[in-house]
Amino acid sequence: MRLGGLRIIFHKMLSKRKKENAIKGTQRHEGDTGSPEAQVALLSRKIDELSTHLRKHKKDFHSRRGLLQMVADRRKHLRYLAKKDESAYQALIKKLGLKR
Repeated sequence: MRLGGLRIIFHKMLSKRKKENAIKGTQRHEGDTGSPEAQVALLSRKIDELSTHLRKHKKDFHSRRGLLQMVADRRKHLRYLAKKDESAYQALIKKLGLKR
């Protein structure tokens, strides 16, 4: 789309189905979307989607900044979870395939 000489790229956000699938395996109870485990799973899915986009669009620096913010947010959630419940942290890392 062109707007005043600028090209605007709209990123597809995660669909409702993709969000549900990302959260489904990590939620503490039915309908849980706010636990650290669910947040990390959702952020990981968004990070994967945005990383794929950035491989194709190398000069999209605005999206790159958003990616870095999401990575920092995920790191904060993981740090909190590690401090509160080490076993849940280890299980989540293993389930999502994250390295620390």
